[in-house]
Amino acid sequence: RSQIQSISQPTLLVQNRVISIRLSVQTSAGFADFDSFIHRIGNSMLIEMELAQATRQDQFLSSHTLAQGAIARIQQATSRTDLLTSVVNEIRHLTGYDRVLIYQFDADGQGEVMAEAKQPDLDPYLGLHFPSHDIPGWVRDFYAEGKLRAIPDMQAPPIPLVPPLRHRSEDGVDLSLSVLRSPDPCCAEYYQNMGMAAALIASLMKDQSLWGLLSCQHSTPKYLSYDTRAACDLLVQMSALELANRIRQEDLEQQARVQSFHSELIASIAQADNFIDALIKPEERILDLVGASGAAICLGDELTLVGATPTEDQVRALITWTDTELQDDLFHTTRLSQVFPEAIAYKTTASGMLFLQIAKIQHYLILWFRPEVVQTVTWGGRPDEGVQVDEAGVVQLCPRTSFQRWQEIVDANALPWQPFDVSSAIDLRNAIVGIVLKKADEMALLNRELQRSNRELTSFAYAAAHDLKEPLRGIYNYANILQEDYGELLDEDGLDYLTEIQSFSQRMETLINALLRISQLRQTTLQLQVVDLNEILNDALEVVQASQPTTDLEVYIVRSLPPTECDPVLVSEVFRNLLSNAIKYNENSPKQIEVGYAEMGRDTQVGTPDAPPLSPVFYLRDNGIGIRDDHLSLVFKLFKRLHPQEFYGGGAGVGLAVVHQIIERHGGQIWVESTLGEGSTFFFTLTETLL
Repeated sequence: RSQIQSISQPTLLVQNRVISIRLSVQTSAGFADFDSFIHRIGNSMLIEMELAQATRQDQFLSSHTLAQGAIARIQQATSRTDLLTSVVNEIRHLTGYDRVLIYQFDADGQGEVMAEAKQPDLDPYLGLHFPSHDIPGWVRDFYAEGKLRAIPDMQAPPIPLVPPLRHRSEDGVDLSLSVLRSPDPCCAEYYQNMGMAAALIASLMKDQSLWGLLSCQHSTPKYLSYDTRAACDLLVQMSALELANRIRQEDLEQQARVQSFHSELIASIAQADNFIDALIKPEERILDLVGASGAAICLGDELTLVGATPTEDQVRALITWTDTELQDDLFHTTRLSQVFPEAIAYKTTASGMLFLQIAKIQHYLILWFRPEVVQTVTWGGRPDEGVQVDEAGVVQLCPRTSFQRWQEIVDANALPWQPFDVSSAIDLRNAIVGIVLKKADEMALLNRELQRSNRELTSFAYAAAHDLKEPLRGIYNYANILQEDYGELLDEDGLDYLTEIQSFSQRMETLINALLRISQLRQTTLQLQVVDLNEILNDALEVVQASQPTTDLEVYIVRSLPPTECDPVLVSEVFRNLLSNAIKYNENSPKQIEVGYAEMGRDTQVGTPDAPPLSPVFYLRDNGIGIRDDHLSLVFKLFKRLHPQEFYGGGAGVGLAVVHQIIERHGGQIWVESTLGEGSTFFFTLTETLL
């Protein structure tokens, strides 16, 4: 301390946690100015000093003065390429290095030279790619802290620390933040193989992440003063901010275009009745959303392909792979064949894939595809040259000796998915989920309103039908009195009119009774129990035969019906109505009826695609008059008759409507198959599983 004559104020925080000051120190040659750097190591302070080149009268020439003109010129650049080119030119002009280049990292740590300023006699590196092991991950982590590293002489002999250990400690001195430390021997050899003897490396940061490096190289040893290094540091930091702003502005412009597509798409989905149509019409909208050339939209078992995609079978196989191998709701790759080898067969349409799962349980997902982009990548030397395997099979990294251009054809590789592509996909999923939830709420509210309306309508129908029976009975009775007591006073037409009134009254009462029955069925609680359907069928058959004792009837029960959970009273009514219709609409003698059942999945002669597997499907087949194809959809409608009133014993068109209502109350289905003039077969289910 006695040797320090004066201390100037700290001039600049040049690196993380490193403060620079100027010290005037007494030496054997007298007092001299030293640019000094101080930083803390635990509870100790590390002070580094280098002889200042600038005189005290030159101290006003601060780093701001050196850099401000360059910064102004850099800010005039109109594009990202112009900006990077301007930066390397300004740094080279400021430092005098033989070569200055800007090196950008990709997601895998590989680099590409994006801008270069150099001596004319040097080989160009612009556009060359360098493998990730040239600048290993731990080195990238070091520069990710925003450090500037100056190496004035690669061949300078390292000077050992005295003492080599920290005071009162057995730990070595941490020189990570040291300005004057020697380079790593591997790093020095790497630059020497390039023909360089000095270097200056600075970090280019974007959003607190390492975007790339500015690398200055010189063929002979080159020392830069502290002021020049500080000016470079300031210039690099300002350039990184300007670069980040340009990239951010480009991203914002792209995001604005994507947001326009997104808004249109969401508006269409919210207003459309058909979800698929809203996504794919026009088809460019779903593709432009993430810059894809094709897409596959999977909603359950329904698959829709848009644009250029693999075949449907190939896409379904890919979806099966995503179901089993992908754990996350979002996944993207530019080399699909690396994770799913079968994709090499369709690399021209789907080398890149962006996977978005909307709903796992319903199996709703979207796959976007990008085609193969065959590239010729020019490397600065063979990328695998710096990787060696020793006798024990251990991989070792060593400096490469050649940086001659080496080209590689890269195929089965798509353009990378940008962050805003991924964000756009996530926004789409969130919007779809929001719309679906909103529509679900609206549907639930509508269902509650419909249930309330149905209850009120059923109650009204029951009350109205019940109240109508009394005046209707009065009309019939008075018509009967007129006919009996005053019949001799009426002519033939008058008596016919009274007969018609009685007939209409009776028909009206039949219709009202049918309406009452339907209303009762909708309000009655099912009395479910496991029953023997054979007994119910036999009882129903006895009732029907007793009402038509002269009918020539043959009934065949193919096999014993299975025990089933149902309401026995209502199911008996089903059998009675079906048996009565089979007899009523039959002109043959004998009238033949066959009753049986089949199991979906076991028996193949009958079935419906909507019936669950192994559900018993009951059937009743007759040899009657049959039903026309265009009437098949009408037979179960209330009050719907397919024949005039005077044919086939009349009727109100109620029986099959009642049957349909009973089957629906059990959660089953009923349908009919028929051939005109040959007969009909009625199928129905009552339970969803076989007991």
